Amino acid sequence: MANLRFPPGFTWGASTSAYQIEGAGPPGARGTSIWDTFATLPGRVRDGDTADLACDHYHRYLEDVQLLEALGTGAYRFSVSWSRLQHAGRGPLDQRGMDFYSRLVDSLLDRGIEPWVTLYHADLPQPLEDAGGWPSRDTASRFADFAAAVHHFLAGRVSRFITVNEPWCSAILGYASGDHAPGRTEPAAALRAAHHLLLGHGMALDALRSIATVQAGITLNVSPVTAATGNPDDIDTARRVDGLTNRLFLDPVLRGEYPDDVRTDLARISDFGFAADGDLALISAPMDFLGINYYAPQTVYGTPDAPPIDGPSRYPGLRRLGFHHTERRTSMGWSVEGAGLTRVLAGLTEDYPAIPLYITENGAAYEDEVSGGQVLDHDRIAYLDEHLRAAHAAITAGADLRGYFVWSLLDNFEWDKGYSKRFGLVHVDFASQERIPKLSAKWYRDVVRAHGLPD
Repeated sequence: MANLRFPPGFTWGASTSAYQIEGAGPPGARGTSIWDTFATLPGRVRDGDTADLACDHYHRYLEDVQLLEALGTGAYRFSVSWSRLQHAGRGPLDQRGMDFYSRLVDSLLDRGIEPWVTLYHADLPQPLEDAGGWPSRDTASRFADFAAAVHHFLAGRVSRFITVNEPWCSAILGYASGDHAPGRTEPAAALRAAHHLLLGHGMALDALRSIATVQAGITLNVSPVTAATGNPDDIDTARRVDGLTNRLFLDPVLRGEYPDDVRTDLARISDFGFAADGDLALISAPMDFLGINYYAPQTVYGTPDAPPIDGPSRYPGLRRLGFHHTERRTSMGWSVEGAGLTRVLAGLTEDYPAIPLYITENGAAYEDEVSGGQVLDHDRIAYLDEHLRAAHAAITAGADLRGYFVWSLLDNFEWDKGYSKRFGLVHVDFASQERIPKLSAKWYRDVVRAHGLPD
């Protein structure tokens, strides 16, 4: 499997997030987060599922680290739970929380696996939401304090930090469409939240570097947006969707500005007065890398026959929007197109200042079945193979891509979908907590060992 090889030093890893796998742990070991509150609201999470147990990683972390060791990956990207380490979102870190993450980090290091720590992955402590949440500027300051505190207790053991994961999801799904926690449907608040998540990134980056030399960056979910036809309405809709999903976050981080066309598109919702003097300089401070989460492309149309948008939306300011999908789709309903990843990486290389890139999430949910103690997930293998080839093509074309983290190590609590969608390389029986490595886990192990794919 070594004909199509990746560059020397290329990082192979797997990703998870705290809230999706840890479970609550012992009574009182974790404070209430916005997702704990959201999951109790009728109809918000499929089947009324909660993450009270999830994969019980809090108690089974050693078993999961051994699964990582079997994969042979050199890195593991996980997040620390803000509400586990600071129950109220401020103050000294909780000792039980620190002890848990210390055990996890030490077990990784003992096996030669580098820990990549994500500081924020969607689980805002509920007391901070009660005080205003991410639409409040103070939340960014609280996050910077949290980042510094986490670094202090992990100093000398962790040197790679991701500040914020997918601010689009936290801001837009959380405060505009209401699909994710905290479930608010306030477009103006969503734009403030987006800015303060980016500001929190900048402030956290500054705090980390004031303490010691670390490698740090942010992770953005990016997708290529294409007009379904050459119709001017479709072309303009694609521009607007690209602005709302990609450039609203990429441009502040990499260029120190909000795109003029996006500000014009959103003028009826906000005048962007939340951006104080000095904010964009802080947000765009040089990073060591940019993390990219890629799952699917978006092919859009906005002609008069496109579905109208009535009520809360993921696309503030748009009045109608339709999507064309590829024939192949995951169980999430997402289009499958590996070439879209090549386009994303090429576009970043061409359009933005040079920066090392890491794919920090890429994977697919399918309807896995256990048969004879095995999960033969050929669809997932085909998806991963196609996307790794797309990543390799981007490297060949000049993209400075330095690593790949598959999503996800484990089947988990998939946010508003509950336990109905499975992304893992490892099957989890949520009743018994039995772990079964899928065929894709063995395939990925072989890719890591070969440092490449068959040509």
